[in-house]
Amino acid sequence: MTPVQIDLVRQSAALIVPRSQQVAALFYDTLFTVDPSLQAMFRGDMTEQGKRLMTMIITAVRLLDDPDTLLPTLRILGARHLTYGVKPAHYDTVGQALLGTLALGLGEAFTPSVREAWIAMYGVVSRTMQEAASDAVVSDGA
Repeated sequence: MTPVQIDLVRQSAALIVPRSQQVAALFYDTLFTVDPSLQAMFRGDMTEQGKRLMTMIITAVRLLDDPDTLLPTLRILGARHLTYGVKPAHYDTVGQALLGTLALGLGEAFTPSVREAWIAMYGVVSRTMQEAASDAVVSDGA
């Protein structure tokens, strides 16, 4: 990600932090609309799940310019998500839901540049988590 993209993600994330509970609920509504079968993966309290989601997003945004901290954290998360039954195709669905949520949550502030910055950010998150899940499968099979 470029420094400009990092700034755009941080600025736009700051706009949703005060409404993080509503944004998380909107994200899951959007996710389950895009792929209703994913709802079965979430058995716990969705308010708590939403808090964990927003904590993860806010932490990732804060660490975008500190890859030595961010990437190992994402790798742990990716390996853990494998145990939940997350498949590679789910990452595309989550990305679609994230962008849809941001578009609704940010309104006019979700400019094309902001959208591209979030796509780049989610690309880092998604790639790193998927690589870790893939590595975990390989090491379990070895």
